[in-house]
Amino acid sequence: MIEQLRLRQRLTELKLGFMFLTRLPLAHDAPVAKGELAQALWTAPLVGIVVGLAGAITFSVVLAWHVPLLLAAVLTLAVTTVLTGALHEDGLADVADGFGGGATRERKLEIMRDSRIGTYGVCALILSFLLRVFAIAELGDNATVLPALIAAHAGGRACIPVFMQIVPPARADGLSADAGAPSSAVSLAAALIGAMALVACLGIKAAIVALLLLVAVGVCIAWLCWRQIQGQTGDVLGALEQAGEMIVLLVAAAIIAR
Repeated sequence: MIEQLRLRQRLTELKLGFMFLTRLPLAHDAPVAKGELAQALWTAPLVGIVVGLAGAITFSVVLAWHVPLLLAAVLTLAVTTVLTGALHEDGLADVADGFGGGATRERKLEIMRDSRIGTYGVCALILSFLLRVFAIAELGDNATVLPALIAAHAGGRACIPVFMQIVPPARADGLSADAGAPSSAVSLAAALIGAMALVACLGIKAAIVALLLLVAVGVCIAWLCWRQIQGQTGDVLGALEQAGEMIVLLVAAAIIAR
């Protein structure tokens, strides 16, 4: 009986992970209580595996139609962006606008909450899409794009609960504050799943490089957001995922494609 309850809880958490991190039409009968989402974030890299797989299938199908590599890479990103509702891209743009355009902590947070996009946000999105498109195109074929996309989406999302546990929310309200702080077990589970995905998809050498870079960039983003707004927000978590996704794709393009 206890095992059945635990299994049911894990399946509920998996559903919450997909509901939050994608736009899949999943129903949830009860309201999500504070802290429930944070405890479900061990599923973040699993969601990333599915998103990466969807992108890889798109790439494979498009290549079968003899579409040029760059266009295939663009269409691949289009599918993953639609599948996630541009959740993380929105966070990246908001962080770029807030950190770049705000003079005070309060003004930065105000800009980040504004739904409009500014010059810094546009530039950040352009750079993000360009880096990912060219990295995917550089990989060049299904045998390398499939594992690279799975690793990138799993690795980028595995950082989220770890970051939430280490860096406190910058606001008393908002998505990150309402979600609560993940437990150590949740963060460890997400980190292990993400690390295993990197090793399985990229091999030991590339996985170690990617992990070291993910840690380094995570530390830099933590330092930056603490200096800028004294904490993290949902937008910062989105920017963190985007940074992680770019890093893994670039490592794959630099090492696996060679």
